[in-house]
Order: sequence, then C-alpha cells, then structure tokens
Amino acid sequence: QHALAKFMASNPEYPGTLANFYQRKRDLFCGALTGSPFAWRPTSGSFFQLLDYSALSDAPDHTVCVDWTREHGVASIPISVFYQQPPVSRYLRFCFAKSDQTLLAAAERLCAI
Repeated sequence: QHALAKFMASNPEYPGTLANFYQRKRDLFCGALTGSPFAWRPTSGSFFQLLDYSALSDAPDHTVCVDWTREHGVASIPISVFYQQPPVSRYLRFCFAKSDQTLLAAAERLCAI
C-alpha cells in the first residue's frame, strides 16, 4: 500500500490514462476478430469483452469454455457462472488486459475455430 501511495503521489495523471489504454486493447482484440463468426458489441467500463459464439456452437457456455481452452489454448469465462439460474445464451467473456502479442494470438486462434 505504501508503494502504491508513493506511485500515485508521483504520478497523479496515471488513473486518467487507463480508459484510453484499455480501449486500445479492446479495439485491438475486436479488430483482430473482424471477419470471424463471432458477434459482439464493444464493451465499455471493463477489460472483458463478451463474444457471441452462437454461429459456431449450440453447446452450453461452460462446455465451450472448457473445450476451447483444451483444444485451442484460449481461456474464457462462461457467463452462466454469474447466475443462480442462468439464461440461455451463447456468450463467453474474454479478458483483454493482456499484452498485444497475447491478444493477437488469441484472436488468431479464435478465428481458426
């Protein structure tokens, strides 16, 4: 906490840079998915992007999440885990708080599905 307080005191502009930083990451990831079968609306206020995979599979999100992690090496979070009684949906949650290289590699793997 002391180190963070010292950093924030010496870099008061830093919090103001985060929105643009993460928007660029989101745009890089989504841009790399252009032309893929995924559907999405760019997220705001988060570093997670939802992707609709319904053009690829009718399987439940938790199944697709595990399968794609094992088969394609891209991890995601199933939306159903956030609900006591999940709605029927075909969305997975992807974190874009990653290096550009990781985001581009993940998008390439997803586009190959």
